[in-house]
Amino acid sequence: MELIPVQNFLFLLIPLAVIWYYYRKWVDDSTEVIYATIRMVIQLLFIGYVLIYIFENDSWYIGLFIVLVMISMSSYIVMRNIQKIGIHSYFIIFFAIAVGGTINLVLVIEFIFELTPFYEPRYVIPIAGMIYANSMISVSLAAERYEKEVMTSSPHEALKDTFKASMIPVINSFLAVGIVSLPGMMTGQILSGVDPLVAVRYQIVVMAMIFGSAGISVIVYLKMISKKA
Repeated sequence: MELIPVQNFLFLLIPLAVIWYYYRKWVDDSTEVIYATIRMVIQLLFIGYVLIYIFENDSWYIGLFIVLVMISMSSYIVMRNIQKIGIHSYFIIFFAIAVGGTINLVLVIEFIFELTPFYEPRYVIPIAGMIYANSMISVSLAAERYEKEVMTSSPHEALKDTFKASMIPVINSFLAVGIVSLPGMMTGQILSGVDPLVAVRYQIVVMAMIFGSAGISVIVYLKMISKKA
């Protein structure tokens, strides 16, 4: 695919401006959307240059550092959505995301893709990003929901309702894929000229690892937080 001209990105400002207007009007916050957008662009540009360096040097320890940064930052982002902020809460979130994500990361790169050597930065870093990001989203939903549910329900009911609510986005994506939506990885491969049936196999792996990492991370989190409570 050809490189997208920089000026073409200006068209994306149209829907972003609409969202910013209503976010300011309804949420009474005129900076968060702008801040998030600027940070997104800077982070992606930064990681683009970092990935070029990693791919050229093929250093496993740099890749490990990137993975740890992913887990640490995703845990920090989850902390924004809960009231009980502290080092113990952060550790629980970090541990849950690390366990759920890493189990699935190892399964995919070692037993499904059978990478040789075990660490291939071009594959491991993007896969890890998808895994830990989706674990972060599900744990974030679980953390916010559990705090509310445990105040009005029994511990068992709180766990049940929280687990179900946190898995809704992932289950919905399972139900919609191929009918309502063509996921980003599959679409990218098809646009790059890959056979659709080959792209489908890779997408199945992606969907399964996202579901597995999100579910296990939420289970670990809820088991640890419920014992703490």
